[in-house]
Amino acid sequence: MNSRGQRKKRIGTVVSDKMDKTVVVEVKRTIIHPKYKKVIQRRKRYKAHDEENRYKVGDQVVIMETRPLSKDKRWRVVAPLSSNESDVPHVEKIMLKI
Repeated sequence: MNSRGQRKKRIGTVVSDKMDKTVVVEVKRTIIHPKYKKVIQRRKRYKAHDEENRYKVGDQVVIMETRPLSKDKRWRVVAPLSSNESDVPHVEKIMLKI
């Protein structure tokens, strides 16, 4: 059994790469309003660790929860889903590896 437990994973888009070894990833989700039953989009931005400064704005990535790395950084980039430069494997294959 994995001693670290099950860590949270999110899929999002890189919206900023201006910091050193850090990217800002925006994760979007949809919810249904409890009273009005309207579908609403919610978004949240996470600062994620990118050791090699590899990911650029517009890349879709998978991020995983990790120990605190700084005041705001609690996530790290695990794998790319799509990039502006290259063709990468499908989402299910990446999620199975992680």
